[in-house]
Amino acid sequence: MSVSATTSRTPANRRERRHPELIGVGAAAKYCDVYPSTIRRWITAGRLNAYRVGPRLIKIDLAELDKIMRPVGAGWS
Repeated sequence: MSVSATTSRTPANRRERRHPELIGVGAAAKYCDVYPSTIRRWITAGRLNAYRVGPRLIKIDLAELDKIMRPVGAGWS
């Protein structure tokens, strides 16, 4: 019996859909062009959701960063 292409599994694709892309505080600061202390302040204020991985490591969902970054003004002339 042969396995058709429609029944083949791609666990890597499923894993990408299930788990968010998490980055560290330093990478998040570079992404937003701010200091890491600003990222930590946003987390403390509840403006940005973060995940603790182990006793000290903090990770941020990249999609969360995209949500808090908004364009300013109506547009440039």
